[in-house]
Amino acid sequence: MALALLGAWGSAQAADPGKVLRVEFYVAETGFDPVKVQDYYSQTVAEAIFEPLMTYDYLARPAKLAPRAAESMPVVSDQARTYVFKIRKGVYFSADPAFKGKKRELTADDYVYTIKRFKDPANKSPYESFIDGIVGLEELKKEAEKRGRMNYDTKVDGLQALDRYTLQIKLKETDYNFGYLMAMPNYGAVAREVIEAYVSDTNGHPVGTGPYLLKEWKRSNKIVLEANPDFRGFVWQSEPGSDPRNIEIAAAMKGKKMPQIGRVEIYIIEEQQASWLAFQKDELDLLYMREQFSQVALPDNKVSAEPGEAGRDLESDHRSDINYTYINTTDPEFGGFSRERLPCGGRY
Repeated sequence: MALALLGAWGSAQAADPGKVLRVEFYVAETGFDPVKVQDYYSQTVAEAIFEPLMTYDYLARPAKLAPRAAESMPVVSDQARTYVFKIRKGVYFSADPAFKGKKRELTADDYVYTIKRFKDPANKSPYESFIDGIVGLEELKKEAEKRGRMNYDTKVDGLQALDRYTLQIKLKETDYNFGYLMAMPNYGAVAREVIEAYVSDTNGHPVGTGPYLLKEWKRSNKIVLEANPDFRGFVWQSEPGSDPRNIEIAAAMKGKKMPQIGRVEIYIIEEQQASWLAFQKDELDLLYMREQFSQVALPDNKVSAEPGEAGRDLESDHRSDINYTYINTTDPEFGGFSRERLPCGGRY
């Protein structure tokens, strides 16, 4: 499941509660606190709930940055050591008891707080090192380690809200790619009130400003997202490259009010055969066919012509994929860095 969020913004709430998209994850999610999650599936859900400052026009070739919670591209100065982002006005978090019945507007301070959370030792964030270049953040972390807790009210020179809607970030060194970092789903804004209200289970209480909110969660079983009634909505527009399929998608979606779908149901199905059977029974609308099962289900890479298969389509995905293998180097059996412990005895 991917949600492309770009276009002309405005009061364009168009989600149809009668439109339901049913998809599968074949690996269980871990939670939805952006500072803590590192798996693809949890991040996919979090991206629909939280909003980073930037996003991408995914249909452009090459893909290019586009504003999301920011109202425009950042102003970059001092040889790409200073970035200034203007936050959209009138953007609100979805309703939650943590706000005590009040509408809660997104502000620059929310991004200051959000980014500081990555340096909080208590969070053990896998994405902490990505923001090492921000002036003063490492000192804030060291102070937190010394005190035993993070003081979020401590001023950091490189991370400041200049006013309610202006965020300034200063870097130690030139970095022309910093804007891309701010497009990562993990850097979507959270509200301090929500984090403090659910401090013992921030993974289970995602509250953001994005197009969807978490309606139901049965861990490792089912996730239900519903259109956020407080979301501002937008009208689809994109600048596709020369790829015929992207041009076709952009033409079909142009001018449509977003989001269109009122409810997304995600089922955790680890076995490919089980998900294939669910798809055949029309219990799933979208299926990612895994390579090891594709020749069984789709001989010659063709959709069956049987009557029950009408209306189904097969599309190849040629995007690159990255896999990580982790090794416990402290394990007495497999750990260590001596030559005899390395693969092939250290010979390549």
